[in-house]
Amino acid sequence: MKFPQTLPSTHQQLLEKIIAAFSQDPRILGIGASGSFAADSMDKYSDLDLVIAVEPSEFDDIMKERFEIIDRVEGKLAAFTGEHVGEPRLVIALFEPNTVHVDLKFVALPDAATRVDETKVVWERESYLSDVYQHSQHHFPQPDPQWIEDRFWIWTHYAATKIARGEYFETLEFISFIRQVVLSPLALKQGGFTPFGVRKVEKYLPEFAKQLEETVAKPEPASLTKAVKKCVGLYLELREKETVNTNAEAQTVAEAYLNKECGE
Repeated sequence: MKFPQTLPSTHQQLLEKIIAAFSQDPRILGIGASGSFAADSMDKYSDLDLVIAVEPSEFDDIMKERFEIIDRVEGKLAAFTGEHVGEPRLVIALFEPNTVHVDLKFVALPDAATRVDETKVVWERESYLSDVYQHSQHHFPQPDPQWIEDRFWIWTHYAATKIARGEYFETLEFISFIRQVVLSPLALKQGGFTPFGVRKVEKYLPEFAKQLEETVAKPEPASLTKAVKKCVGLYLELREKETVNTNAEAQTVAEAYLNKECGE
């Protein structure tokens, strides 16, 4: 395996330790690397995103022993499982001496075919993992404009009620949700980029990122109202580039409610 040119030496040293340790376990059939590794766009702050492909009949045992296996890699500082991101197969770990973050997703070999981005094989027995990737395609979930439109005006009403009631930090969380789930994914998709929340929006869409700054509010009514209205305005601009069945009545009522309860 030829490593990417942007792979920092600190990350390469750790990856080689992981390969050396994991390859000693005959139940592990291959290791893949995705994310910035596969895209050859790493820097010293990058994670190592690894897929650990396991013999299917051994998967349950491997899941029970994951932390023991990871402990074989010199320098492990801390680790925990990824239920908070909906992926219990994932172990998120930190390694010294260079404080490198590593995501290790343990999967039964056939399940390695299901992936959201390109994955490079960094080690394998025979050609097990390469064969899986050769006969499957990665697919990153795209935002669904109709799903968003069906919800957006109820969300707008929700924000207005929280501002009016004085639940300012709840409103801040709502605005963050809209940036993460609606605005940035739509903008990135329309720009031809991977719609991964707000990640790298500053790099790929700097002009849009400047507009997003206007959605960052203080926990006070006027600032929050201005930010929510900016979210609405940006959404309407993005919606014009999508094919959706709009709900004009819900939009009118929600915007009027926002103006009535929170000020014009």
